[in-house]
Amino acid sequence: METYAKALSYAIPGFTVLILIEYIASRLMKKEVNRGMDTISSLSSGMTNTLKNIMGLSVVILSYKWMHDNFALLDMKATWWVFIVAFIGIDFAAYWSHRFNHKVNLFWNRHIVHHSSEEFNLSCALRQSVSDVIGIYFFLYIPLALIGVPVIVIAYTAPIHLFAQFWYHTRLIGKMGILEHIIVTPSHHRVHHAINPEYIDKNLSTIFIIWDKLFGTFQEELDDVPPVYGVIKPVKTWNPVLINFVHLWGLVKDAWRAQSWKDKLRIWYMPTGWRPADVAAKYPIEITENPYAQVKYSTPTSGFFLGWFWAQLVINLALMLFLLTNFANIAYLDLMLYGTFLWISIFAYTTTMDKHRLGIGFEGLKFILGAYLIYKTQGWFGMEAALPSAGILIGAYLILSMSLTVAFLRKGSIQMSPQSTISTT
Repeated sequence: METYAKALSYAIPGFTVLILIEYIASRLMKKEVNRGMDTISSLSSGMTNTLKNIMGLSVVILSYKWMHDNFALLDMKATWWVFIVAFIGIDFAAYWSHRFNHKVNLFWNRHIVHHSSEEFNLSCALRQSVSDVIGIYFFLYIPLALIGVPVIVIAYTAPIHLFAQFWYHTRLIGKMGILEHIIVTPSHHRVHHAINPEYIDKNLSTIFIIWDKLFGTFQEELDDVPPVYGVIKPVKTWNPVLINFVHLWGLVKDAWRAQSWKDKLRIWYMPTGWRPADVAAKYPIEITENPYAQVKYSTPTSGFFLGWFWAQLVINLALMLFLLTNFANIAYLDLMLYGTFLWISIFAYTTTMDKHRLGIGFEGLKFILGAYLIYKTQGWFGMEAALPSAGILIGAYLILSMSLTVAFLRKGSIQMSPQSTISTT
């Protein structure tokens, strides 16, 4: 985990630079591909996924190491060609796990956050799940374990494979000639993220496009069908934590309301979007039937408020980077408390972005936990060694964050959103 945290401490600044380059390029090309609130939500989602991983909030049914140690038929060494074999094997497994996530009702909850943005840009690539806490696709790695691909090879290759999926989340790169027949390109992935009927559940490959062509899920981007992005059932929230569970909550409600026990049981494994007929008739939900009539989720706000939300993102990102770079020096309990503080903080400001008064409650929790951590660490987890006033600055941030949130919401500048995902219905 320490190695993973160190890798992320380098990868995150790299991703940030590329996102800035895309933004500058879009302005020069006079193409609008970013909305401020959407980008903040995307980057915040990436932070929650990172926190989940470094806090160890995942359970793997069978680890690759266990399968390798018990099933390996060959004794492979970590040579360059074994890395290539591992990369191809991981890509094949990624295609099928991706396909299962799209096709099965329950599994869609593991992936919905990645498709939830109604834009398509590099920041969307960072919308990664926190609801996939149980590793269920271990069986897809059995072939690699059987042929004896070393654990260390998988450990190095898997992050490279993941990071290599970042670059093609963009509208600024057109079709790429011969590469269109070999790898996943921005054109292919625009199709994948679109909700047009022609494009739904197509182009599920992650690096090599050959899997889609072999298994019947390939679709070329059509000149006369411009992609419209998002999900068919709009999530209508900027809060990345809520997005991760909105589909699951819908399944729970439908299962509870269904009259038939058969429907209560099968709803979980039916195709994504399936609902019991009686429930669908009595409790209709909003679905985007005509993608070209899509109304993008928006919570209008002033330049000052938008600037403050950007400041929240930057401050929390800086605090997370400090956690990553000092991962080895922070005790486990302190690590969990630090991560919890950031989770609460992200939940608080993204809920406030939704104009929901629940933001005040989570700001209160953040203030209490933050004040305790300042007292407990007599500063901020050793940051005072480089920044003597760290504790004071964090304390000032907590006060400012709480004060502005209360002011925004109580003065009516930000009010309860009637379209918010936070609902009991």
